[in-house]
Amino acid sequence: MRDHDMAAAAREPRKKSEDGFWDTIKVIIQALLIAFAVRMFLYQPFNIPSGSMYPTLKVGDYLFVSKLSYGYSKYSFNFGLNLFGTELFKFGPIPIDGRFVFPAEPKRGDVAVFKLPRDNETDYIKRVIGLPGDHVQMREGVLFINGVAVPKQRIADFVDVKGEGGGRPIPQYVETLPNGVTYNVLDFTPNGAADNTEEYVVPPDHYFMMGDNRDNSLDSRFGQNAPGGGVGFVPYENFVGRADIIFFSIEPDAAFWQIWKWPTSIRWLRFFNLVN
Repeated sequence: MRDHDMAAAAREPRKKSEDGFWDTIKVIIQALLIAFAVRMFLYQPFNIPSGSMYPTLKVGDYLFVSKLSYGYSKYSFNFGLNLFGTELFKFGPIPIDGRFVFPAEPKRGDVAVFKLPRDNETDYIKRVIGLPGDHVQMREGVLFINGVAVPKQRIADFVDVKGEGGGRPIPQYVETLPNGVTYNVLDFTPNGAADNTEEYVVPPDHYFMMGDNRDNSLDSRFGQNAPGGGVGFVPYENFVGRADIIFFSIEPDAAFWQIWKWPTSIRWLRFFNLVN
């Protein structure tokens, strides 16, 4: 074999190795770009840090929030992208209050993530209770919408040894909203601090949000001028998305990264549960 043929043969494995390395790098970059696009425009992961949405959502739940549900605004993105005033992209045919949307707005009963109106930065998750123009009030722990009591049926006590209440039974009820959406709520203290309120009238393009854990939720029952700061009415443009599915769940005494605790702390039965 000639010298130059031998040299070419020696270079060939190295060239194939280099090509394989760069192919791997390109695949990784493409995968990262796809993951970034999905997180930015379609589904964003959130974890539940507080007990305000018990029993529907528990501390340690990790869920996907659909950003497509309500369209996009500058508050749909963590870095506050703002290209054209409050609107960003026109994905749907209906422009509403600085947001271009599909023909879908927050529905009564949706569990939604939104930016806290008083700072437009902090992520909150609550249930949509009042729509624009609604009259909302709490009387002796009963929710009234437009002067009509929301049916509230007593069911078995809620008990969670490692979560809310620390194993103490908490009175639990099923509420049924006017559109038929049902969900469980907790009412630990009869006639608690927010069990009797004034009548709130939801302004245009705003929503009234409440936590399912009625005695442990800072929500629209507390105005932005409340001591320590409240939530008040939530503008439509502050919605980030609708909570759709729980993809991971772990007890509050363990962290996501503590893999050695997974066998005893993971709540397997909550995996891939739809958020209702």
